[in-house]
Amino acid sequence: MLDMQVIKDFLNEIGIPYMEETITVDTFLPGILIRNGAIIVDTEKLLYPGDILHEAGHIAAMEPDVRNASGGNVGVLVDKNTAMGEEMIAIAWSYAASVKLGLPPELIFHPDGYRGASDWYIEQFTSGNCPTLPLLQWAGFCYDEKNAAKHNVPPYPHMIRWLRE
Repeated sequence: MLDMQVIKDFLNEIGIPYMEETITVDTFLPGILIRNGAIIVDTEKLLYPGDILHEAGHIAAMEPDVRNASGGNVGVLVDKNTAMGEEMIAIAWSYAASVKLGLPPELIFHPDGYRGASDWYIEQFTSGNCPTLPLLQWAGFCYDEKNAAKHNVPPYPHMIRWLRE
């Protein structure tokens, strides 16, 4: 069984508040709500703990003014391209978080998510292929191998920051 404290501590450490409470509204993912830039988790309804990291990736991907002004609520984005870019960042961000925390990729890419492409994501990320690395690098989260060497830091999945600036 996953020790949820690892995820809680990580999110609080990087500046994404984590709170547990009863959720009484419908949510996109069972047991998880994003409110005012925080992850709210109803442990009685939560089906997949890895979804917490994915949703945290959405908060991390938001530009600070959007994250702060909108209350950090997923779904408030009006631009479809921005929403798609942030979804791609959230996927790669959550994988990097799982690596940092020593969690298996199956925790993030569980069989009931990702429109049936969980195995594909696991294969891509564990083989060192991050399909959205240019987007992550552009947003300032990490570097590819070439740029990591220039900055004397490890490449993705190592992150140079966890929140978009």
